[in-house]
Amino acid sequence: MTEWQWRSFAELSGHELYDLLALRQQVFVLEQQCLYNDFDGLDAAAHHLLGWRTIDGRRHLAACLRCLAPGAKYTEMSLGRVLTTKAARGAGIGRELLAQGIEHAERQHPGHAIKIGAQRYLEAFYASFGFVTISAPYEEDGIMHVDMLRQAIVKS
Repeated sequence: MTEWQWRSFAELSGHELYDLLALRQQVFVLEQQCLYNDFDGLDAAAHHLLGWRTIDGRRHLAACLRCLAPGAKYTEMSLGRVLTTKAARGAGIGRELLAQGIEHAERQHPGHAIKIGAQRYLEAFYASFGFVTISAPYEEDGIMHVDMLRQAIVKS
């Protein structure tokens, strides 16, 4: 069971922020061996989705992403820093994480498309949520990426 929690940067407790940054370092820097500057100045403007799991009576951060308003990174709104822990993978938490991120983004900024810079090996995963590749593959921090766009859903 995953406990989902949305937080603005200002709402993150010191412990939540520590767990969030430690998890991003664990997955992106150590596991994927990607040396990059995680402190890109965008976290303060983001809403952060945290997915917590309790294992052996202890609460662990198992998944996270950040949602940025239109204009913060791209003209469109953006989801980024999307990750799940190695221990949580394979149980559908990544699909749940992205579905919650899309729902939140569309509720916060209705009528806006969502743009992502996706690691190329996850292109089919994002495509299953309606994202379409809009760029040629490019290398970013030693990992191949593609830009992808999910058009706004217009509800009548």
